[in-house]
Amino acid sequence: MKKEKVAFVVVRYGKNINGGAEYHCQMLAERLVPDYEVEVLTTCVRDVATGENIYPEGEEEWNGVVIRRFRTNPVQREKERYFAKKAKPARKLRQFLFKLGILKYLSYLFPVWSYKNDLEVQAMNSDKFYSSALNEYIREHVDEYKAFIAMSSDYVTFYYTALYAGRKTIAIPTMHNMGISFRSVLTSAFSKIAYVGFNTGEEQRLAENILGKALGAHGILSVGIEESLSADWALTKEKFQLPERYLLYIGRITPKKIHRLLTYFVNYKKKYSDSTLRLVLVGGLAMERFEHPDIIYTGFVSDEEKMSILQHAEIVVNPSRYESLSLILLEAMSQKKPMLVNGHCKVLKEHCLKSDFASFYYMNKRGFNQALRRIEQSEDLREEMGEKGASYVESNYNWSLIMGRLKSDINFIKENGKR
Repeated sequence: MKKEKVAFVVVRYGKNINGGAEYHCQMLAERLVPDYEVEVLTTCVRDVATGENIYPEGEEEWNGVVIRRFRTNPVQREKERYFAKKAKPARKLRQFLFKLGILKYLSYLFPVWSYKNDLEVQAMNSDKFYSSALNEYIREHVDEYKAFIAMSSDYVTFYYTALYAGRKTIAIPTMHNMGISFRSVLTSAFSKIAYVGFNTGEEQRLAENILGKALGAHGILSVGIEESLSADWALTKEKFQLPERYLLYIGRITPKKIHRLLTYFVNYKKKYSDSTLRLVLVGGLAMERFEHPDIIYTGFVSDEEKMSILQHAEIVVNPSRYESLSLILLEAMSQKKPMLVNGHCKVLKEHCLKSDFASFYYMNKRGFNQALRRIEQSEDLREEMGEKGASYVESNYNWSLIMGRLKSDINFIKENGKR
């Protein structure tokens, strides 16, 4: 019997792609291969900064998944900026109403907003990921697929998947409390989608309060983590000149991602001169390099090297204010590593509370110092946090649970767009 077809839609996909939504997509897609004919509909873009069409257009197969690539339209940055600026009052108004706590209730009167909608669409159509060829493919081939799984509501591909295949679409929005999530156009997109799968309860509550009645059937879907092989520690340690004890950050090194981490850590080392911790940053550097003798930059590393570096870390930190899940937190917890996170991110704070403090959170420099000092000084505490973290991940993010949810969501999509 021929397998039914399922298509993921994401802006980038492939062997040399780094990104949370893209990695999330890959893990789910490859695990559906035994049960479905799985495809990924994506663009030819590799570098998110430039938006250039680097990959060849057409089909390729990778790990059992058929990748269909479509060229993006010429980038029109000036147009995008112009239309985004003209449309800005809509999201500013919606953010204001959200902060007042009434946006959700207004949706019972006005579930779909049209204010500045046309300008928002024109801004998306000027975006570096806009592909009229990809959109046309979805529109023409919608009936060939059992389901479409649209990744990340920030991107133009999400909107057009909802527009042309909403009744067959499972959305994985990875939504954050940022301006882009308050666009009027998203009320239209979500109102068409058959089912929405969130990563965490906090993300779900955020979407409920932003979208209200525009949000249809939804629940927690989430994702698991990969069990990667580990590189030889002696070789890895030598290659990157790693210390014996270190606080570890893994991810893109940008001002938004490492929010105040560098200055907080330098302050910590000044305050506690007996601390032997150093800060190791793993990932691509996309900001001015902050030089300090206790800060080490590895640049990009292989998956095996990343796992080895993670396994030998004393503590792992995620200083981001914007997360819809945090895969690195789950990976660290699964390796029994204590976590330290930014408490201004509600999703990360939720992990702390639900895991019975396998992770500590901080709200400011003083809180950072206190939490890090407490973890650094107590081996017993580190072991206790590690055990709690491993148990939390196994109970809530195991692949059997996650894939069971996803297959159930696919099977329950009806032709009328209801779950």
